[in-house]
Amino acid sequence: MIVMSAKATPAEVRAVVAKVRLLGCTPHVSHGRERTIVGVVGHERDSDLDAVAALDGVERVVRVLNDYPLASRDFHPADRVITLGNGAILGGQGVLMMAGPCAVEGRQQLTESAEAVAARGVKVLRGGAFKPRTSPYSFQGLGEEGLKMLREVADDLGLAVVTEVLSSEDVELVASYADLLQVGARNMQNYRLLQACGAVDRPVLLKRGLAATLDEWMQAAEYILAGGNQQVALCERGIRAFEPSVRFTLDITAIPVLKQLTSLPIVVDPSHAAGRAEYVGAIARAAVAAGADGLLVEVHPRPSEALSDGAQSLDPASFDRLYQQAGRVAEAVDRCLV
Repeated sequence: MIVMSAKATPAEVRAVVAKVRLLGCTPHVSHGRERTIVGVVGHERDSDLDAVAALDGVERVVRVLNDYPLASRDFHPADRVITLGNGAILGGQGVLMMAGPCAVEGRQQLTESAEAVAARGVKVLRGGAFKPRTSPYSFQGLGEEGLKMLREVADDLGLAVVTEVLSSEDVELVASYADLLQVGARNMQNYRLLQACGAVDRPVLLKRGLAATLDEWMQAAEYILAGGNQQVALCERGIRAFEPSVRFTLDITAIPVLKQLTSLPIVVDPSHAAGRAEYVGAIARAAVAAGADGLLVEVHPRPSEALSDGAQSLDPASFDRLYQQAGRVAEAVDRCLV
């Protein structure tokens, strides 16, 4: 990690970047309020570092000892902010609510869900067009037709879209419809998919794997960042544990720990963590109190009729209560729900 002096000129930064490339390494530039930092990815030698340290404008060269230098707060100290197509902001002072059905089942169901969450003030519509299901006989989603519905309904209401991408071959397709690409828990270590997401100009929401450590999760994020895509957010959605009363166990401590390790925005999915609608509100409130930058909540107009994850989906009235309560918690910790 090359720390430039506060008085370094743009020309001096460009010279450092050129030198890094000449050494066969990949530079990643981060402009902070007081300093510009050039992250160096590659197999540099001590003599190479000495040569870079002697360049004009360089304050110091620091070796990053963890396995995720670009995702670390050392490289990018300030909290990162992702701005979506409709102006919705993930990160910073606000807590971004993203809500909608688990899966797009049809035009009417999607429209009802989107209108319900938009009426409350939600700016990001979630919905699955490609669904990774445990059983091959379960509803797998509507594919590109579902993506088209998401885009059309969202545009009618001024919403951004977050939806899951399952394979590297589908990244360009999904990116043509979505504002935020979701990489699901089962694909957290699908490295070809992560590399494809790193090469596309769309923000990525990376969910934690079912049994992944924070270190493994951060290294997965590093794949996307190393590919050139600096718009990455992390989503805690619960991990496997021995307790059967909930679908997964939400690791609430991951939020403050990650806040120290990384400046990437952190989202919590209380719906998948709980697996039961009656627990979603409590988990959402806890996530906001712990410092989450966003919530990803499943809302269905008639949960009992849902083709996917109906047990954990909120009806519009329940979502309205959750939104109001989460908003009050946000205010209590000097933030706001957006």
